[in-house]
Amino acid sequence: MVSAAEQLAANLNFSALAKAQELKKRIWFTVGALLVYRLGTYIPLPGIDPAAWEQIFNTQSGGILGMFNMFSGGGIHRMAIFALNIMPYISASIIIQLMTTVSPTLEALKKEGEAGRKIMNQWTRYLTVALAAVQSYGIAIGLEGTGNVVSSPGLFFVMSTTITLTGGTMFLMWLGEQITSRGIGNGISLIILAGIVAQLPSAIAGTLELGRQGALSTGLILVVIVMCVVVIAFIVFMERAQRRLLIQYPKRQVGNRMFEGQSSHLPLKLNTSGVIPPIFASSLLLLPTTVANFNAGQGPGWLTTVTTLLGHGRPLFLFLYIALIVFFTFFYTAVVFNPTETADNLKKHGGFVPGIRPGERTAEYIDYVLSRITVVGALYLAVVCLIPEILISYAAVPFYFGGTSLLIVVSVTMDTVAQIQGYLLAHQYEGLIKRSKLRGRNR
Repeated sequence: MVSAAEQLAANLNFSALAKAQELKKRIWFTVGALLVYRLGTYIPLPGIDPAAWEQIFNTQSGGILGMFNMFSGGGIHRMAIFALNIMPYISASIIIQLMTTVSPTLEALKKEGEAGRKIMNQWTRYLTVALAAVQSYGIAIGLEGTGNVVSSPGLFFVMSTTITLTGGTMFLMWLGEQITSRGIGNGISLIILAGIVAQLPSAIAGTLELGRQGALSTGLILVVIVMCVVVIAFIVFMERAQRRLLIQYPKRQVGNRMFEGQSSHLPLKLNTSGVIPPIFASSLLLLPTTVANFNAGQGPGWLTTVTTLLGHGRPLFLFLYIALIVFFTFFYTAVVFNPTETADNLKKHGGFVPGIRPGERTAEYIDYVLSRITVVGALYLAVVCLIPEILISYAAVPFYFGGTSLLIVVSVTMDTVAQIQGYLLAHQYEGLIKRSKLRGRNR
């Protein structure tokens, strides 16, 4: 059932946007920040031979480098100062989240509310700098050992590359936080979105060029377009899907007044884990291919066999891809959502699920419901990621039409649009309040 707020937001027009000055400032700030990010992806690292790196990258683009290049908006392809992009920050955030399940200190901070969240964010920043420094140093050493990519190898190149790449990640982390606080939407997510969307025109142009050359039939291109539209609509539907548990609050007396019992809902998202499972699954499956490419076919025989079996479109690759997505969906959902903590919070505030005893029984019931909807969520992620993989393998469709990129683009766009609707809704309410006050004065 659509709420009144959603109905009002659906009826909003551009005239309301023109009057919302604060919202326009936030949008322009976000656009400006993203333009700065895109300019940074075209500034190359000093001491790199672009032609030599172009040849190396073309041989490695089928592995992890290709996927990271997608997230960085072509920064790795150009070996720019933003080559690491925001990925160390995402890795640090995931590590901190995982540590909350095993560290009593972090678990206590998580329960402290806003103060604890600030401390955890600060630790995330420190860990981001450490991960970025390690990855930057590894990239510098790897570039030195890869052909004639580095014009003047040595300690100076290693130090300058490490400082430059780490500084680029730190700047993007700061830029993302500025977008979140002064702009619109989640800054980190929008930076990743900008990187993916920036590569889509070239991917579309490449697909059309293949059609012009006869490598792809017109019917197949139309099938791909229809598939993209259907998959996007399916993602929107599934990302909005919720299982709402009815929560009842008993009657309570305050002084001499008796308040009636209230009811609300505990929303459980169908896809609690987001896009993390496909990213983890892709990274693990692309690792053997990456190692084999760096060894240039000189590795052990078993590595060649594994690489062949785990090629795109192979039955083993598709099976393991689905299995890893399902596994990480359940694993990450279990990490980010704690039924026992939720049940305890309900009990503290006097809430209960009708027919279920508060406390342990409620936690078991929430876990039962969450497990059932997570099965559907895992299958949804598997289907969304599997269909593009088959098209990529058998129809030579560009990599940017993958399921992971579609999930990120659609989910981030939905969140940003929801925030814009919220600002417009608040602006309309402010206008209505001002009008009512003016009418009251005139009377």
